[in-house]
Amino acid sequence: MFSAFERLVAGRYLRSRRQEGFISVIAWFSLVGIMLGVATLIIVMSVMNGFREELFARILGLGGHMSVMSVERSFTDYDLVANKVRAVEGVVSVTPLVEGQVMATANGVASGALVRGVRAVDFAARPILANAIVEGDLKDYAAGKGVMVGSRLAARMGLRVGGKITLISPKGNVSSFGTVPRMKAYPVAAVFQIGMFEYDNSYIYMPLSHAQVFFKKKKSISVLEILTEDADAITVMRKRLFDALGADVHVLDWQQVNSSFFTALQVERNVMFLILTLIIIVAAFNIISSQIMLVNDKGRGIAILRTMGATRGMILRIFFMTGASVGVIGTALGGVLGISFALNIESIRQWVESLTKTDLFAAEIYFLSKLPAVINPGEVITVVLMALVLSFLASIIPARRAARLDPVEVLRYE
Repeated sequence: MFSAFERLVAGRYLRSRRQEGFISVIAWFSLVGIMLGVATLIIVMSVMNGFREELFARILGLGGHMSVMSVERSFTDYDLVANKVRAVEGVVSVTPLVEGQVMATANGVASGALVRGVRAVDFAARPILANAIVEGDLKDYAAGKGVMVGSRLAARMGLRVGGKITLISPKGNVSSFGTVPRMKAYPVAAVFQIGMFEYDNSYIYMPLSHAQVFFKKKKSISVLEILTEDADAITVMRKRLFDALGADVHVLDWQQVNSSFFTALQVERNVMFLILTLIIIVAAFNIISSQIMLVNDKGRGIAILRTMGATRGMILRIFFMTGASVGVIGTALGGVLGISFALNIESIRQWVESLTKTDLFAAEIYFLSKLPAVINPGEVITVVLMALVLSFLASIIPARRAARLDPVEVLRYE
């Protein structure tokens, strides 16, 4: 496509001499701008993907893909309903659950908490829960000898395995003096760490039978949590559940519960993409300005090349090559930098935090305890192609200007 002569001349124009230093500076700024734009886009898109995947896995891994509640006030036939749900194609697990808000106190510290009553066998069947135990084990929990608390809640209250936490329910016992809050102390059987601030800071797991007694549920539950094979096929699963269970239950899926949250993440991701694309566009304009200045500076040389037999096409390709080279090199360096940064972003964060003695990624604000990044090859290719296309378009304009120069007019005024 490009002859050896064209590559030679383009290479000489790229290696600017002293009198062309200002042009060279603009070209370098263009290269750095494209490099930073591409790298930043890849890093931001990877972090947003990581946030979505981590939050998606934790929220749905703990809360389930679907919830089944009884239309009646009490849900006593839950084992019968659970067996029907397990027989539905696409259902992975069904967990009977009692849920309630409490005030938790220990060692003089009080905090609101959410108690979830779950059987030990159902707890062990959830990998995200079973693999999250950092202190203690399931034996005492399975034997009904204690509760499990989140790591941040345990740290705030100074709790360890064997310590006691007192739970106070707002739905108390009615006495002659009014309603007295129900209160009971439970030993801590284990401590778990999900890696998501909200859960580690406010969740308490209790054996199902104990939760039924504490919340006066007798032999009923609050809800059946369902995990399915494919969270995205939730509409099909809803129809299958209604066909299997009829109208006696109310079905709520994750899209109804968390739709606004995940929609906000997607909108933020799209806006960040558009904003950061402007960096590449600005760098592309720098390519145009530096190349136009180069064309003006090399006007006499272009005229001499034309008089020696160089065609308009050759001149166009020479100057297109000089501009495109800046874009290609900047894009390549930006791609390497962005991917390398995204792959090591958690290590880089820890290093910067240790260097500056500041908390750059507070779990209370960002929900997660680690900075996630998931590189999507399709998005990387899209970013690279977009940068290359913008660079090529920016290179064509000054190249066509150079090709249209009239050698007679240029040499006449020299």
